[in-house]
Amino acid sequence: VQLQASGGGLVQAGGSLRLSCVASGRTFSTDAMGWFRQAPGKEREFLAAIVWSGGRTYYADSVKGRFTISRDNAENTVYLQMNSLKPEDTAVYYCALRTTHDDKYNYWGQGTQVTVSS
Repeated sequence: VQLQASGGGLVQAGGSLRLSCVASGRTFSTDAMGWFRQAPGKEREFLAAIVWSGGRTYYADSVKGRFTISRDNAENTVYLQMNSLKPEDTAVYYCALRTTHDDKYNYWGQGTQVTVSS
């Protein structure tokens, strides 16, 4: 499985960005996909996840109400719509995939930089 994330960039505080992550390869056993981020000097942080079958979503409290995760099953793509961005949202954002055979995310994208200016 390969994951390709895109959509990062520089945005002013209060602005919006939409991240995309396309999964390719042996994706037939996808159980869930998620988004994480890591800021300099900080640990990787879970943001949101979506169950591939059924579409149930989960969010970290830090982004609930501002970020929305969605998926396009036919395109094997997961999105993260980010609104009301804050400078503290600045980080490298990663998408990840968990298969039905695993209890953790074993496949990761390359990361996309999001910078929010004040």
